[in-house]
Amino acid sequence: MPNSFHAAWWLRNPHLQTLWGSLCRSAPQLERTRERLWLEDGDFLDLDWHDPHPASAPLVLVLHGLTGSSSSHYVLGLQQQLAACGWASVALNWRGCSGEPNLLPRGYHSGVSEDLARVVRHLQARRPQAPLHAVGYSLGGNVLLKYLGESGEDSGLQAAVAVSVPFRLDHCAERIDQGFSKVYQAHFMRALVAYVRDKQQRFSREGQHERLAALESLGPLHGMRTFWDFDGRFTAPLHGYADADDYYRRASSRFYLDEIRTPTLIIQAGDDPFVFRHSVPRAHELSTSTRLELHARGGHVGFIGGSPAQPDYYLERRIPQWLVAQSSSPTNRDQSWGKRTFSGS
Repeated sequence: MPNSFHAAWWLRNPHLQTLWGSLCRSAPQLERTRERLWLEDGDFLDLDWHDPHPASAPLVLVLHGLTGSSSSHYVLGLQQQLAACGWASVALNWRGCSGEPNLLPRGYHSGVSEDLARVVRHLQARRPQAPLHAVGYSLGGNVLLKYLGESGEDSGLQAAVAVSVPFRLDHCAERIDQGFSKVYQAHFMRALVAYVRDKQQRFSREGQHERLAALESLGPLHGMRTFWDFDGRFTAPLHGYADADDYYRRASSRFYLDEIRTPTLIIQAGDDPFVFRHSVPRAHELSTSTRLELHARGGHVGFIGGSPAQPDYYLERRIPQWLVAQSSSPTNRDQSWGKRTFSGS
């Protein structure tokens, strides 16, 4: 079966699945072209194109996760495999994630669907003849599902895939504060603090005193240990939320799933160390346009099979295979909508 995943015998542990790609995999080398998209509020987003095909070739927008970038191994790997299928791709860097701090005090977060909507409109205008699809990982998957629910039939996308989604952000904040997952939390906290510090340094260097003061007024960069701490101090006030609870409630994709009208595949692991099993939506919460593949193993954006000498990256096979199927005639499409499928591994 094309959608069956069997975890590598040497990576049965969810943490090994989660860490292998970033620590042990050599990132694919791609020739890409960077485009800067200026936003209406004066900020910018950087897009990295891998585009060896005609302008009419199907185009896939790829969305990275928290503290990642277009250079994350899973983004590069997918872009490489899409090219092998004859498809073009463009990887989005969320605000401040492309190697250069963004220009405003605000940044990116798990519910920033307005920025995704702007990118979709831009790609539609730039490639009007190209069928447009999107793939989101982790935070990017949450943003994508939220956007799909908000936009309904007007998403502008022919199909979408979301991987390792933190469907309930409040649950995720609790899960990552338990056991070995606290190691990931510490890593994210260091990166998030550095993200704010780099922005403060830019504002100071460029004499942007009002913007610097806006960040400094939110509180010090020390004394934060958990997602609740950071999101309460920075994410919520910077992006119009009352507090962390309000942010988690309004930005969690699980509350938008039943409004999705775009053909959508969700790939999730039951042993994801960032996501409780009870955070995964039940079948009745999914729209008829959505299929959830829930695998017993896979970790967080892992899904690695094969041997140590020849690892098999399931996501880079399954995602292009599914997207190509959706672009075929309706009779050839995967019709398992509104269902949960479970794969043991």
